[in-house]
Amino acid sequence: MTTATPLPLRDRLGLPASADRHRPLIGAHLIDSLGTGLVLAFTLVFFTRTTALPLTTVGAAVTAARLLALPVAPVVGPLIDRYGARRTAACANALSALAHAAFLLADRPWSIGLVCLLAQAGQAAYWTASTGLVVLAAPSPGERTRWFALVQTLRNAGLGLGGAAGALLVGDGGTGGLRLLVALNALSYLAAAVLLARWRPAPAPAAAAAEPGGGGYRAVLADRRYLLMVAVNLSFVLASMVLSVLLAVHVTAALHLGAPLAGALLVLNGAQVVLTQGPVARLLEGHRATRTVAAGALLNAAAFGLLAVLPGDGPRWLVLSGLVAAVLVYNLAETVGTPGREELSVALAHPARRGRYLAVNQLSWNVGQALSPGLFTLLFAHGPAWPWLLLLAVSLAAVPGLLRLERPSAAVPDIPSETGPSARR
Repeated sequence: MTTATPLPLRDRLGLPASADRHRPLIGAHLIDSLGTGLVLAFTLVFFTRTTALPLTTVGAAVTAARLLALPVAPVVGPLIDRYGARRTAACANALSALAHAAFLLADRPWSIGLVCLLAQAGQAAYWTASTGLVVLAAPSPGERTRWFALVQTLRNAGLGLGGAAGALLVGDGGTGGLRLLVALNALSYLAAAVLLARWRPAPAPAAAAAEPGGGGYRAVLADRRYLLMVAVNLSFVLASMVLSVLLAVHVTAALHLGAPLAGALLVLNGAQVVLTQGPVARLLEGHRATRTVAAGALLNAAAFGLLAVLPGDGPRWLVLSGLVAAVLVYNLAETVGTPGREELSVALAHPARRGRYLAVNQLSWNVGQALSPGLFTLLFAHGPAWPWLLLLAVSLAAVPGLLRLERPSAAVPDIPSETGPSARR
């Protein structure tokens, strides 16, 4: 009688085999997300408490800065192609460190707008380059899905820990706590920049480096297959904004439940993703990225459909159980679909123009994040079910688009995005 050899702990957790060799990259991702979490929810609070400016003025300055930062991704794309993702990401973190240090000096609308513009530019540049960092850590497609899952786990863990620490400092420290919060955030970005500057990944394969990279953005925009992938990704961008824009409003205004419940659901999302992202990615190994992303879209559709039909005046036990079930399915959609989406953004990009391709993909995030607050609130004003029905429709529409990506093209004969050694059809 033979006994099965138990899987190593690393495999059970879905961790990449090369993780130990790239600890600076792991540390940089975690520290960057931790810093983002520290001030993500407290930027408006910081400037209204540390200056004499009214909330409306501060809000207008922050909004203007974020709109002005929209073109950052296309500017960063050529820099990634020329100088590499590692250097670009390190410089982006250094810019974020400088910007948040300057928060301590900003006390006029123009200066608040300027430092917020620099901070937003640093974040946009870093996340445009971040997918390229995974490619440096895992040049072959076989291990990338686990890396993308690890990055997603680190991001959720860092945002959650940073948010909790930020809330503690803001609640107990007054204005001094806010200033300490911003100073710690600047130091965290500086530490992430140093880690990336010291990281030395293996050099890119010579074949990929030798490919011609001419054509610029004109060549990227002529790649209809990649543009389809970007359009599909927009549905996931809108879905990702549910937690920060829509969920709390729906819980309190439509379902008539307490605001603390919305906070608890956010904690549930972070905990579920952190604990399950790696194992879920391991279980999906061997499946095509297009299929796992399509499964994520269908799970999103199921969650949004349930949220659309939850009765605001129904029995409390029914509303609570339905709400928790919908959020659990939504969280599962995130863990199922995220690694495959990141892999597709790399697999469908021309290696010599990867920075520009990733910049175009990042634009779907920038546009979706800019549009979603106004779009969701406008639909909500016409009825609480309408935002969920829109999200249901765009999630379902993503599925045929993903299946269409499986058709070979002249530029990319097949999607080299298998999440394991033997992709199932």
